[in-house]
Amino acid sequence: MKKVVSKAKRINGNPKPKMLRENTITFSLNDPEYQALQKYCSKYKITNRSRFVRESVMKMVINRLTEDYPTLFGENEMR
Repeated sequence: MKKVVSKAKRINGNPKPKMLRENTITFSLNDPEYQALQKYCSKYKITNRSRFVRESVMKMVINRLTEDYPTLFGENEMR
């Protein structure tokens, strides 16, 4: 018998699970914030704003979680 892998789980023909983005977050910007984002994206040739914002937010979240990770000793004790 041949094992069948669903189309949703294939990435470029590889039977690896795909991380689907099914959750949405919507936020609003005021005019100066929006203009700053537009200027940044055009200056650095960012064509996919959604990806840029998602990666920027997740980078901040992961960095903060890494910094706040509990350790066995306090920062002063490790120096």
